[in-house]
Amino acid sequence: MLAYFDTKCVKSKEITTEAKNYIPGGVQHNLAFNYPFPICVVKADGAYLYDRDGNQYIDFLQAGGPTILGSNYPAVRDKAIELIKECGPVTGLFHEAELLLAKEINKHMPNVEMFRMLGSGTESVMAAIRVARNATKAKRIIKVGGAYHGWSDQMVYGLKIPGSRQFLESHGIPHGCYGTTDEVRPNDLNMLEAMLRRNKLRGGTAAVIVEPVGPESGTRPIDFEYNKGVRELCNKYGALFIMDEVVTGFRIGLGGAQGFFGVVPDLTIFGKVVAGGYPSAGGVGGKREFVSGMAAGVGTMMKRAYVGGTLAANPLSAFAGYCAIQEIAKTDACYKAGQAGDRLTDGLKKLIEQYKLPFVAYNQGSIVHLECSGAMSFDFSSMNVLGSVIPMLKKKPEMLRRKVAMEEMGAAYMAHGIITLAGSRLYTSLADTDEVIDEALNHFEDVFKTVQVCNRNLDK
Repeated sequence: MLAYFDTKCVKSKEITTEAKNYIPGGVQHNLAFNYPFPICVVKADGAYLYDRDGNQYIDFLQAGGPTILGSNYPAVRDKAIELIKECGPVTGLFHEAELLLAKEINKHMPNVEMFRMLGSGTESVMAAIRVARNATKAKRIIKVGGAYHGWSDQMVYGLKIPGSRQFLESHGIPHGCYGTTDEVRPNDLNMLEAMLRRNKLRGGTAAVIVEPVGPESGTRPIDFEYNKGVRELCNKYGALFIMDEVVTGFRIGLGGAQGFFGVVPDLTIFGKVVAGGYPSAGGVGGKREFVSGMAAGVGTMMKRAYVGGTLAANPLSAFAGYCAIQEIAKTDACYKAGQAGDRLTDGLKKLIEQYKLPFVAYNQGSIVHLECSGAMSFDFSSMNVLGSVIPMLKKKPEMLRRKVAMEEMGAAYMAHGIITLAGSRLYTSLADTDEVIDEALNHFEDVFKTVQVCNRNLDK
């Protein structure tokens, strides 16, 4: 299959090879890296992407999740062009679109009484943590092992693999940055309460932060009642509940995951879709008493959490986000994309059974998971550091082997016209009609036909 890239992606290989001389790793965004080399995309249209060599791909990456309407949605694009012609993408001053976006979010998520737009999900998590510490006067933050909440120093902890703490991805970060970050096992309310109780002796917990469908956008699914349990424990121990809806906000539903689960967080993290797939996508929303605790202005000298961003809430991003959410509501995009996710998942399950493959397919609406190597299925979450680290170091070669296998599966899909997120996650959109999904399943079958299953370990 790798011959496809050498023969059909010549121009992509040429330009991305040159890019390595000027860009670390050859790409500016982690999602853009694909094995054996990145593909240079020149056109996005609905359910499809087109590369520099003219190859067409079914787009199940959807920019990492935000474009639930499909790529380059005309109604949003046309409005964005009109705005650029009139005032340009940024002025540095207030634009009505900021208000329109905040009101539109509140309309669908009443718990988001106030909204502060920032430049990314990472920035938004940093701001929310600062707000929580300022509001509670406590310092400690509890996160769920394996969850991703951006790349700020304090959150690159227990990334991807529960229990890994700072031992996998924390290069260049002083260990002191993790001094007030705690990690608990996914889907384990007992462990969470034990940590909250323990933290009472260490000055208290400022906040518990979760991905509401489970770590890594549901790669580790959680029980339906889990978020309600977290909410109750936060109330009991005086911690703020932060729900990271960077992926789930306006994808799981117009009310987000908080609406689906019927849970009211104190603070909500937004990203991606609040700019309609356009740049500068992030924000913090939630209860007025907390969100109003962010500073506005220069040097307020008040006891508020200082946050900022020169291009945050620029007219283009704010207006695109407002238009996108309106279109999502008008087209019922969340439901239709979820139906596409169901159809895709059902088809994958049938193919997996037909070809007797040791794979797993499941979905949370329009978030579809296709696990072929179980690259993130390890779990070292223990209250004992040595009890986590030693097994992790012993199994690291196996973890890397599975990572390579996952990347190779992603390459196989791409060689057959399907773009995924790391070969294991697929985001469906409004643009994914039954015909598109059926076309994709035919391509997946072409890949699955070639997989050779080794049975040597099945008896162990």
